[in-house]
Amino acid sequence: MNIDKVAWIRLEEGRILSTRSRGKEVYYLPGGKREPGESDLDTLDREIREELAVTVVAPVYFGTFKAQADGHPDGVDVQMTCYTGDYLGELAASSEIEEVVWLTYADRDRVAPVDKIIFDLLCADGKLSGG
Repeated sequence: MNIDKVAWIRLEEGRILSTRSRGKEVYYLPGGKREPGESDLDTLDREIREELAVTVVAPVYFGTFKAQADGHPDGVDVQMTCYTGDYLGELAASSEIEEVVWLTYADRDRVAPVDKIIFDLLCADGKLSGG
């Protein structure tokens, strides 16, 4: 079984934008599950507006990553299609989001398994500091 998600990768000054939902301890890249009939970009737009009250501008496909889904039984994977892009508006925690943070590679142990793969890639490319 796979969970289909779309996420936004936003890097600034060697740090990556991340979020924590109410009642959770793990940080996740902003984004969420696709609703029936939604395209990647529809999902990205809806989720980022709901979670962070901003609009992603000119999103660019970054990659698709797969790992064990955090908080789910073994064998349940999350497949996360990621986009980068600038944004309009002011970042603010909204909806189920309790905290918005900027993380470095030193925070890798605080993120979901699929995010760890992305952190590793960004660190190896010199885009994420703290490694």
